[in-house]
Amino acid sequence: MYHNNRFVQSLKLIVVCGFLAIQFSCNTPDNRSVKQVMDNKITELYASKTEAELAALDYPQAKALFSPADLNILGSRHWMFEANVPVTVSVFRSKKQVMVPWWLAENGFTKTRLSVKNENTEYEIWQKAFPAGHVGLGINGFENYGLHYFVAVQPQQKADQLTLDKFFPENQYIGVLQDSAFTYHDWDELVLTGVPEELKGAQLLTTIRGRGTESHLVGAFRKTDHPSSKIPDQVMLTWSGDPATSVDIQWRTDTTIQDGKINYRKKGDGVVHSTDAGKFRLEDRLLMNDRFINRFTAKITGLEPGTVYEYQVLPDTSWKPDYTFTTTAADNDFSFIWFGDTHYSPEFGRMFNRADSSHPDAAFYTISGDLVSDGLYRDQWDKLISFAPQVIAKKPLMCVPGNHDNRYGLGAATYRAMFSYPENAPAGVPKEQTYSFTYKNTLFLMLDCTSPIEAQTGWIEEQLKNSKATWKIAMFHFPPYNFEEPYPNIQKAWIPIFDKYHVDLVLSGHTHNYMRSKPMTGGLVTNSYKKGTVYLISIAIPSHHGNMMAEPYAAVRFADGQYYQYLKVKGNKFTYTALNADNKVVDSFTIRK
Repeated sequence: MYHNNRFVQSLKLIVVCGFLAIQFSCNTPDNRSVKQVMDNKITELYASKTEAELAALDYPQAKALFSPADLNILGSRHWMFEANVPVTVSVFRSKKQVMVPWWLAENGFTKTRLSVKNENTEYEIWQKAFPAGHVGLGINGFENYGLHYFVAVQPQQKADQLTLDKFFPENQYIGVLQDSAFTYHDWDELVLTGVPEELKGAQLLTTIRGRGTESHLVGAFRKTDHPSSKIPDQVMLTWSGDPATSVDIQWRTDTTIQDGKINYRKKGDGVVHSTDAGKFRLEDRLLMNDRFINRFTAKITGLEPGTVYEYQVLPDTSWKPDYTFTTTAADNDFSFIWFGDTHYSPEFGRMFNRADSSHPDAAFYTISGDLVSDGLYRDQWDKLISFAPQVIAKKPLMCVPGNHDNRYGLGAATYRAMFSYPENAPAGVPKEQTYSFTYKNTLFLMLDCTSPIEAQTGWIEEQLKNSKATWKIAMFHFPPYNFEEPYPNIQKAWIPIFDKYHVDLVLSGHTHNYMRSKPMTGGLVTNSYKKGTVYLISIAIPSHHGNMMAEPYAAVRFADGQYYQYLKVKGNKFTYTALNADNKVVDSFTIRK
């Protein structure tokens, strides 16, 4: 607890709380947040415990680490709001969660006989009556259980008009507790059944599944196999501007390096130019051997089109053969390589290098989401980037996030930290998660389908309406047509626009199989690429998908395999080739305009 001790000049005494006859109140409110308590405790743990001890923490040991004042914060400041009238608060907790949050019983909640279900679990219901005013609820636990509790609130007197406000976290969605109500914003298809009659109509406070990570200690601590150092590494190219005249170069160091700079020149030219890099500190709180790193981004502009450049990442002053890039030339010929889900798999790494050596003409690479398996874990990003450092240092990597990169509704901040992309996203979508860029005569719509679909619909139409590109390609993670879990919201919102402006290809992943559709318009197969869009799904790691149901729109399907796609534009001719892990062609087609 923080104490407000003051030097009292008039008495010329040092007044110590609880000491001397003259005493002052020590009841200064403890306004620390859950995050502050957890941050401070984890910092203490790194200073006092070995990596083995951290990895071995169990639930009772984790709770014992905290003082009563700490536990009071953890048990009351995780989820807060105010009610204008006396209320009954119901906490819905999954029965599959082994450890019951201690604060429920300690803070006066009573377990009832009531319960509700969704397709994944059954929730027991704990209740407590609160007077009008502040309501404070605690953490989900010290483990990272994947279905956070949710809350319903009812007035104690049915005649009272209930108003809830002053929420933490802010921007709380308030729904109505009833059958078919959703409880998680990152999985709104997961809905309730069997809501008890006495609870129907209550105000429903929804959440995201992943909030438990805020207090994660049990089984939480990780190490990266690729810790940072003073030497710049993870050097990677992307674009946030015109590929003909600009390039972005990113890298990282440990936190002892405060400044970053790029030297660059035309290849073989003696005239050297310099660009300073922006820097930010990136934290993965639970990464035992590399909690903080510095990441740098240098945005180089004013380049000459169709030119090969070489660069240095200072303080390294050597001109490395892989540290080169080529700006876009004025013609309309180019190729690129697309991957489906990669999930930081070493098998993907091997295929990435094989694709690069087999297709040295490829101008850049793309991944349609699920680059890693848990986007919060920087050690997975470190591993992914370690697979082909010589490739990403000379060819831009342009990606979109998948549901694993935007994990459990907690956002894709680490994804955004790893890449520098155009910041032309529509309102309501995080910048760099949805963006567009034009490469020669081709428009690329890079869409984040883990963000609100409706927020992007008008923006997509504007991008297509204002583009003069010959070819139009959309990339996003969830495939709108697939046998397993089709996405009617995407079909309804985006497909009519793709049809109206004739998007040529839609590139997706997620379902871990390969599928190429016949040309489609209006949800139906058409007989010409000139009339319809081709929808493609691919997977870049070894996979097997059993029980594949019929897909009458499919031209080619594979349940097993690991693939990459080589796409080549030559003016008005577009050639698509899919290759397997053995570099054998498994599918191809050509479109002419």
